[in-house]
Amino acid sequence: MDTWLISFVLSALLVTVTADVYIVTMEGDPIISYQGGENGYEATVVESDEKIDTSSELVTSYGRHLERKHDMILGMLFEEGSYKKLYSYKHLINGFAVHVSPEQAETLRRTPGVKSINKDWKVRRLTTHTPEFLGLPTDVWPTGGGFERAGEDIVIGFVDSGIYPHHPSFASHHRLPYGPLHHYKGKCEEDPHTKKSFCNRKIVGAQHFAEAAKAAGAFNPNIDYASPMDGDGHGSHTAAIAAGNNGIPLRMHGYEFGRASGMAPRARIAVYKALYRLFGGFVADVVAAIDQAVHDGVDILSLSVGPNSPPTTTKTTFLNPFDATLLGAVKAGVFVAQAAGNGGPFPKTLVSYSPWITTVAAAIDDRRYKNHLTLGNGKMLAGMGLSPSTRPHRLYTLVSANDVLLDSSVSKYNPSDCQRPEVFNKKLVEGKILLCGYSFNFVVGTASIKKVVATVKHLGAAGFVLVVENVSPGTKFDPVPSAVPGILITDVSKSMDLIDYYNVSTTRDWTGRVKSFNAEGSIGDGLAPVFHKSAPQVALFSARGPNTKDFSFQDADLLKPDILAPGYLIWAAWCPNGTDEPNYVGEGFALISGTSMAAPHIAGIAALVKQKYPQWSPAAIKSALMTTSTVLDRAGRLLQAQQYSDTEAVTLVKATPFDYGSGHVNPHAALDPGLVFDAGYEDYLGFLCTTPGIDAHEIRNYTNTPCNYDMRHPSNFNAASIAISHLVGTQTVTRRVTNVAEVEETYTITARMQPSIAIEVNPPAMTLRPGASRSFSVTLTVRSVSGVYSFGEVKLKGSRGHKVRIPVVALGHRH
Repeated sequence: MDTWLISFVLSALLVTVTADVYIVTMEGDPIISYQGGENGYEATVVESDEKIDTSSELVTSYGRHLERKHDMILGMLFEEGSYKKLYSYKHLINGFAVHVSPEQAETLRRTPGVKSINKDWKVRRLTTHTPEFLGLPTDVWPTGGGFERAGEDIVIGFVDSGIYPHHPSFASHHRLPYGPLHHYKGKCEEDPHTKKSFCNRKIVGAQHFAEAAKAAGAFNPNIDYASPMDGDGHGSHTAAIAAGNNGIPLRMHGYEFGRASGMAPRARIAVYKALYRLFGGFVADVVAAIDQAVHDGVDILSLSVGPNSPPTTTKTTFLNPFDATLLGAVKAGVFVAQAAGNGGPFPKTLVSYSPWITTVAAAIDDRRYKNHLTLGNGKMLAGMGLSPSTRPHRLYTLVSANDVLLDSSVSKYNPSDCQRPEVFNKKLVEGKILLCGYSFNFVVGTASIKKVVATVKHLGAAGFVLVVENVSPGTKFDPVPSAVPGILITDVSKSMDLIDYYNVSTTRDWTGRVKSFNAEGSIGDGLAPVFHKSAPQVALFSARGPNTKDFSFQDADLLKPDILAPGYLIWAAWCPNGTDEPNYVGEGFALISGTSMAAPHIAGIAALVKQKYPQWSPAAIKSALMTTSTVLDRAGRLLQAQQYSDTEAVTLVKATPFDYGSGHVNPHAALDPGLVFDAGYEDYLGFLCTTPGIDAHEIRNYTNTPCNYDMRHPSNFNAASIAISHLVGTQTVTRRVTNVAEVEETYTITARMQPSIAIEVNPPAMTLRPGASRSFSVTLTVRSVSGVYSFGEVKLKGSRGHKVRIPVVALGHRH
């Protein structure tokens, strides 16, 4: 599973004076919200959902003015050489990142003009078949001119581990020529060794951000690459899911697993590398990358990264520097898709909180890879292995790794995990199936199936079986491509069947040494996928709600996640030097899982919506994706979620909006939603100001705007969902919809809720002309206090066939 925990390497590495990276915010507006007033500098403020005009002299001169102020305050307070400014943030927040001692940080905290200071903290980073599963080739791409035009002129920015620019998924030759991009002004770094640009006509921007990492002594240029080059694999994978070229043959070990394509194969890619192979990433670098991406003019931001722990000073989830920067991005009209996190299936594990972000949960799609081992006694044991079969109609002798060791092999290594061919007697293994043990080393990554394959090849074995003899609850097994016949038996009872058969069939002398190997078996073909109607399902690891408003984990009046998208066993581009997954070292493609894979699916689909409706706000795009999503699987049943049973085995339970948000994305329907729930910067501020427990002074610190309480309650924020975490008696919330279709339509409004809470809507119907907006109210009343959330939905059914649905969650209290 995709669990790159991005950890800090901080002052422990510095032997001399202890120093840390701090993010400092200053009084005075950033470019995006400066309304004028400073002598000689005219206003640079942008309206909600409007891009920053970076070529304007007003913008550049005010930006230089802010940077001079940052430098001046540091120069006045500290001796030259005693600190290092890493970045000036000017566009979305006014502040800087600086490497200073704790004493210097305290001096800064007390300095007039400084609003807040946060010690830099952790972030974690959180495909072939999915375009077909989502209906893109048949239902979506043809409406926009086919895959050759899908995502045309849309720029998706990726804040990740970089990109492998030589991959065919990112090639621009042999493609329809790209026209000029007038709205994007990103830079292209050169490879320091070859002096070649990282860009082509497909990759239009490539920059890296590592100042905080370098200051902390964590950066190693030999491994991490002081360039946009992907040293991990993760960044190339996410970019290819969203915007990789269409029809790329996915070959591995001489077998073609299909053809790879991004969701928006014609979209351009802009790379902002801020995550690194060994130590991960620093918020200061990530914030700088986001700030630059918005300045450069990206349309969509894909973030498979989130905070790994609470920041040191901010109590509010929505106001950590990460989310505050993303609020500025959305104000500038950028749609943000962020991975929900991989802490599932436990509640309150989300690492993406705010209403201006589209938080993406991970689903299992309908494709599964299965295999089987047939024993000489006729038993067939199910397992997994993306491998060719042994020769048909033939059984092979089975030999256990521990029984075929060279005499000189002492137990210096664990021989049963088959990582080292030199410990085995080749004569005893050649032409046979080698039985290996799936030890804990495979779980932690110090052993890999790739090395088992290498051992089998070296010894001339016919294939391998990896046997799971004991399993810690919740261990997740993924199929891994193999060039030789191989299978992983994950069910411990099936493993016991195999071991019993082997022991009964194998004769030994009084010392335990094998006299004759008589157990036999054959490995089936695991290359062909099996398709299931029970898809989609919520993946076990996908982070769950309820959403939280503060780092004391109090429930928020906002539903998260927002939407579900494929994130399990996703094929996509990899870089040959990528080490994130030991089984894919040196490969051009990888099959991996995580909400990191789900977020770029939504980023790519959002690009298709943006292409069709270029003037839409990020909130309108998010609404279109949410209100048209589905809560049914392919068999027409309600969505299910993977969960742990009482015995800690993985089982399926009925899913709720805390698992999937509004439901599983339906791209075809999202291109014609009928109605949208729109929102802009003022609405986001209203949500913050009315959230109980948030200090208005803290809001002003981050937004430079005084509070307006007209919204009255955060549940009135115009989201395409309704959440009330503390419902006492009766509460009425309002929603406003806008008709984005080209014709007048009448909508009937209905609602239903689980019995402990009553729900009513008003009016029962309304007619909207094209472009018109109207409000409706939803009233919730506590019938009985159950102590658990009640779930329901509001449906708006249009006379011209549009169907709009929003989820409702509420927790009833006595007082």
